Parts: sequence; structure tokens; C-alpha cells
Amino acid sequence: MQIDGTTRLVGIVADPIAHVRTPQLFNAAAAQQGLNAVCVPLHAAPAHLAPLLAGLAGCQNLAGLVVTIPHKEAVVALCGALTPAARLVGAANVLRWDAEQGHWEGGNLDGDGFVAGLKERGHTLAGKRVLLLGAGGAGKAIAYAVGRERPTTLVLSNRSMARAEEAVLRLAPALPGVDVRTGAADATGFDVVINATALGLQDCDPAPLRTDTLQPGALVCEAVMRDTALLAAARARGATAHPGHSMLYGQIVDIARSFGLTMAPGNVPRLFG
Repeated sequence: MQIDGTTRLVGIVADPIAHVRTPQLFNAAAAQQGLNAVCVPLHAAPAHLAPLLAGLAGCQNLAGLVVTIPHKEAVVALCGALTPAARLVGAANVLRWDAEQGHWEGGNLDGDGFVAGLKERGHTLAGKRVLLLGAGGAGKAIAYAVGRERPTTLVLSNRSMARAEEAVLRLAPALPGVDVRTGAADATGFDVVINATALGLQDCDPAPLRTDTLQPGALVCEAVMRDTALLAAARARGATAHPGHSMLYGQIVDIARSFGLTMAPGNVPRLFG
């Protein structure tokens, strides 16, 4: 792919940023489809997030920004408009500058991307008992999308249970008929376990729960874009391991579309297995 004066830019903002996989997948798909756009990583600490967005507002060839850990909730306060999903969960993972209104518009594709990744691999959530670990920006978005698939039970667990309780209060009214509540990080009795915490970003990170509670035959899912201690333990326990990059595959076309870029789903290369 040749980068020239008409190339559209997509940034991904994170801290840390070495683990991100969006640039590799987006750029491979763009090159394969002849799309004149490129995704680049932008490493910004929380203290520098607001100045970064203020500066990028004047970049006329910027198509948009992907936002990931730890900025998904913080960017909400920097947006002048939010999509309904981003407003409900209080987090955004895509930003587009609205030049007419003079503000950033935030959206959230994490949850739908996660569910799309599950379905692409033949997994369903209806009637299942689901334990979701993490009540941050990604966790709430995934919880909302998972709840719309009609599991019987959706339990949210977080290191700070107050955050989990706040997430339940926010989400439960939007998920009638689903038993949404908080609970311990214990996989006993659950059909599906989802890690939406940051544990797993580093090689030294432990699993986000006691792995001896994972049930043989359960579905154990990651949002982290790498192999983790949790996935390794799932395989060892006879559970099905569902990697985090499936969530990225599930939303990459929608990420492009939200920035006004056309990407065909059938031509997204499989880079990560």
C-alpha cells in the first residue's frame, strides 16, 4: 500500500500500546481491498489524552480514532455527542470529529464485535449462565451486548465491586428478562466465562480468577488480544478457549464504516489464527 497525500488516517489511542492488534488487521485489510487508509498507534498516557484530542481535531485527513485501555471511559467527557450504546455503557471505543458541530462523537462497537466474534465461531449465549469479569469500558459494552443475546444469568464481577454494582444498575433496566447481578470471580456453575479486565496484557499477569473453578466444557473468552494465562488454563481444564482477537475480527468492518470508510467483510485477512 502506497501512503500519499490523499491517504486517510486512523489512529488507535492506548496506554500501554504494544499489545494492540488493530493496526495490523486494519492495514492488511485496507491493502488487500485497495482502500487508501492507514491505521497508526498513538501512545498517550491519561494526562495527555485531552491535549491529544484537542490537537487532532484540526487534522483534516484524520478519518477517526479507535480508543482502548485505559481511555474508553475517560473519552466520554471529551465528546460532544454519543451514540445510544456509548451513552448507555458510559464508554466509547471509536471517535469521529464532527466538523460541522465542532466536537468529537463517540460510539461503542466492543459489545457487538465481541458477540459477532462468538457467532462467527458457532457459539451461542441464549439460555446460558454467563460470568463476566471486569466492569470497565469494555466490560460494560460486552455485558450489554451479551445480555441482548438472552442468557438466563449474567453475573458481573470486578475487583471493585462498587463498579460492578454501578454497571448492574446502569444495564439491568435495558435487559428485561435477564437475571443481571454482581457476584464473585468464581466460575463454578457457569457455562460461559468472559475476561474483560486488563489482566493478560503482560506476560506476568495472573488469570483473573481461580482457574480450578473453570468447568470442563465451558466456553472461556478473552477480550485481551493475546494468548493469556486464562486461555491456557481453560485448555488444560477441558474448556473451550475463545481468543480476544475474535472480537477485533467481529468489529473491524464496523470500525471502518463508522469513519466513512468502506471495507468488505469477506476480504478481511485472518492474521491471528
